[in-house]
Amino acid sequence: MNTEEPSAFLTEEVPSLLSLSENDRDRLAEVLQELLSTGSINGLENSRSNLYHWARQHDDWLREIAALNGLDVSIHHEERLIQATPRSAGLRLRLTQDATLVWLALWFAGDVRWRDEGADQAFLSVAELMDLIHDQLLPDVTGRFPRGRLRDILRHASRLNLIKLIHAEPFEETGIEVLPAIRRVIPFRDLADWQETAAQFQPESDAELEEQEEDDEDDVKDEQESAPENDEV
Repeated sequence: MNTEEPSAFLTEEVPSLLSLSENDRDRLAEVLQELLSTGSINGLENSRSNLYHWARQHDDWLREIAALNGLDVSIHHEERLIQATPRSAGLRLRLTQDATLVWLALWFAGDVRWRDEGADQAFLSVAELMDLIHDQLLPDVTGRFPRGRLRDILRHASRLNLIKLIHAEPFEETGIEVLPAIRRVIPFRDLADWQETAAQFQPESDAELEEQEEDDEDDVKDEQESAPENDEV
């Protein structure tokens, strides 16, 4: 009597990480290194296309090894993007204040185009970005960004596939396409959530500063009055 299980019920076992071929190990390591260094893999880039397609076909391996390194992986087919997000605070980006302000403005520009104007894509120039920051969003926060520093901030965002740069001369005419991935890296629920964060960068008004100084003086006076007198020697 044949006791073998019918072939219709047999499933092909997926190889575990320990049994990967040398070629698959090398490719998986390349994918992981790319995610750890840049946070994402853009399949629209010719240099990353093969890596993107390999990672899509072997997403089980990718998710397992990424989880061991404290990352969650999401695959966004329409964007041709594989994106990693950290599970722990220790792996999150630590941006300087000026970079944070630029990223906030980029998020706002994208949100306006997508949500308010119903556009499929969000474009602006470097000059328009600076006007947005200084004339509309955060006019009291800082002076003009040095050109070299702003270029570095935008290049960083581009390496993480949050924006796409269309280089031009002068630099102020360089085009910026804000990509949907920025919504997942800066996950505000809505504009009110954005405004709450942006408010943290607003300097205190003169009235607030004077009130704080008066409170500090009152606190010092109270401490002096309540302190016990020293005995005379």
